[in-house]
Amino acid sequence: MIDTVELMRKVGSIRILTSRLVDDHLAGDYHSSFKGQGIEFDEVREYIVGDDVRSIDWNVTARTGFPHVKRFSEERELTVVFLVDVSGSQSYSSTPRPKSELAAELTCLLALTSIRNQDNIGLVLFSDRVVKTLPPRKGRKAVMRLVREVLAADEARGGTDIAGALDFLNSVMRRKAVVFLVSDFQDAGWEKRLATTAIHHDLVCCHLSDPCERQLPDAGVLELEDPETGEALWVDTSSKALREAYAAQAAARLEGLKTTFRRNRVDAMFLSTDQDPIHDVRAFFRNRAAKRRRAVS
Repeated sequence: MIDTVELMRKVGSIRILTSRLVDDHLAGDYHSSFKGQGIEFDEVREYIVGDDVRSIDWNVTARTGFPHVKRFSEERELTVVFLVDVSGSQSYSSTPRPKSELAAELTCLLALTSIRNQDNIGLVLFSDRVVKTLPPRKGRKAVMRLVREVLAADEARGGTDIAGALDFLNSVMRRKAVVFLVSDFQDAGWEKRLATTAIHHDLVCCHLSDPCERQLPDAGVLELEDPETGEALWVDTSSKALREAYAAQAAARLEGLKTTFRRNRVDAMFLSTDQDPIHDVRAFFRNRAAKRRRAVS
């Protein structure tokens, strides 16, 4: 069972930590990165010299005998959904902070930034199934509930089904949303669903990792256990050849992920349990805002 006192202590510490980090600059960078992406129909009015002819509403023009144009306005609010992996591999850690806590910190940081911009935030937790959903809401209470649910998901450990989680999201979110997919992506067969989701939503993939998933330490003979399947394996980490092969395989897998994201035009963040996520988030927002400015100019 979950230790409620310890859970609330963790929620409180994450709230204090991330609240200090969400300043005006970060909120502004977020606004530049995401706001204005969605537009909604405002009105039809008569054509004025200088209007873009591509915005002419030909049906209304034919009916009235005078040229009319459609006007659109920027959506003032966004819907932001956090699709968070709570499978068994998220509990792994060679550092004081497991990937599950990094996921909670990242979710809290992004959610607090979202509500500073008056957005609605929702949550989907998944492992080998959809574990929990929270419909989009506003306010700090919504943020703290998101964090509490991510941390409390220790009881929901199992395998990973990213494709199933994306299918569920696409079935319940009919309108365009900003979607942060938070996972270590230790799964297969999800690439096509990623492409489909990226067409309908503004999808950002947040890849979580642990240092030992990239490079094994020289620590002699170790028993390693897969946290999702329970399968155990004895490994002699003193072997330089084994450590080099492990690092090469990990690097190739990471490069494969990056290629998949680029091919599907999905933006991505890469975060590690031994690093503060704020630096990665700030860099991501600024790079994304700069890319949007270049696309417009």
